[in-house]
Amino acid sequence: MSSVRDLVGTRKGAFILTSDGTRQKWAVNGPLFAGWEVYHIKGSPADPNRLFASQTSSWFGQIIQRSDDGGKTWSTPGGEKMPDPAGPPPAGASNKFVYEGNPGTHQWYDGTPHPWEFKRVWHLEPSLSDPDTCYAGVEDAAIFRTTDGARTWRELPALRSQQGSRWAPGAGGMGLHTILIDPANPRRMYIAISAAGAFRTDDGGESWKPINRGLKSNYIPDPDAEVGHCVHRIAMHGSRPDVLFMQKHWDVMRSDDAGENWHEVSGNLPTDFGFPIDVHAHEPRTIYVVPIKSDSEHYPPEGKLRVYRSRGGGDEWEPLTKGLPQEHCYVNVLREAMAVDSLDECGIYFGTTGGQVYCSSDSGDTWSPIVRDLPAVLSVEVQTLK
Repeated sequence: MSSVRDLVGTRKGAFILTSDGTRQKWAVNGPLFAGWEVYHIKGSPADPNRLFASQTSSWFGQIIQRSDDGGKTWSTPGGEKMPDPAGPPPAGASNKFVYEGNPGTHQWYDGTPHPWEFKRVWHLEPSLSDPDTCYAGVEDAAIFRTTDGARTWRELPALRSQQGSRWAPGAGGMGLHTILIDPANPRRMYIAISAAGAFRTDDGGESWKPINRGLKSNYIPDPDAEVGHCVHRIAMHGSRPDVLFMQKHWDVMRSDDAGENWHEVSGNLPTDFGFPIDVHAHEPRTIYVVPIKSDSEHYPPEGKLRVYRSRGGGDEWEPLTKGLPQEHCYVNVLREAMAVDSLDECGIYFGTTGGQVYCSSDSGDTWSPIVRDLPAVLSVEVQTLK
């Protein structure tokens, strides 16, 4: 029987949740890297035992951890074991992320200069075919790649040439938080930055283009600008890599032409503000979002935690509430905190800033908590294991 492994990053460490294919009983392992913020933890599609984790500490900075045994043991990129998961990395650990060339300055819209500065790794996206290759989205926004299992990282600097002086931080920082690899053409990737927008490469990162036509943002000087939009998340189904779905800072959007044009599909949602968006594993037109009240009130409308599902690619949405709290609930679901498995009956997962991780083993019809009272959940990823 297949099994599932949930990889959960939180404000105070990581947790690995495992279950068999019924997804009824779960074993909880953690906290790993206790005391560190774990922005993202993700497994390699090429090797289910290879995991990468991004750790950030206000005391010790940013490091990447790697596991080669499904999360039982971890090492820093040079291969050193962490002597104290809550302490500093070994002196020999190499985690350098160096912007290539002359990074110049980042310029806010009012003209105030700001230097490009590496702060943290927001997102890790392993290669679909090579367990030693992984992409990293960082803050200040840039994309890096390793081809040696996270020992060394090199920037793909052409991205920042796409009007980088016009990029600005969202409320959570100027992070590159989404990387999607086209399974039919791995040299084509989509990325999203808060607040710059979405971009695409067709040549493995040697060149990039903005893909924001149709986005409108009333909070920037030019609402229809080519760059400068606050994109919260983009998603796609591997069988239709030209069709993209976006949760924007206001508006749920869809593109049917690889991001060349976007149109709004918010439809009958109670609010079109939110952070995550994801696609059913077997139904490429079925998508999920979690609306929150507004950009200043980051909690569900009416205090009711509801996932919304559209079976037609947007416009018509239905609330999914069975098993979720429907009163006095004021948590948020962050952009990386939703995922799906690939079992025959697709499982949907999300984590909250209140520390709950919920699972639906029937495509969202009913929900139950896997675990409660974790630290605030930053990310959820799922591996389906044969």
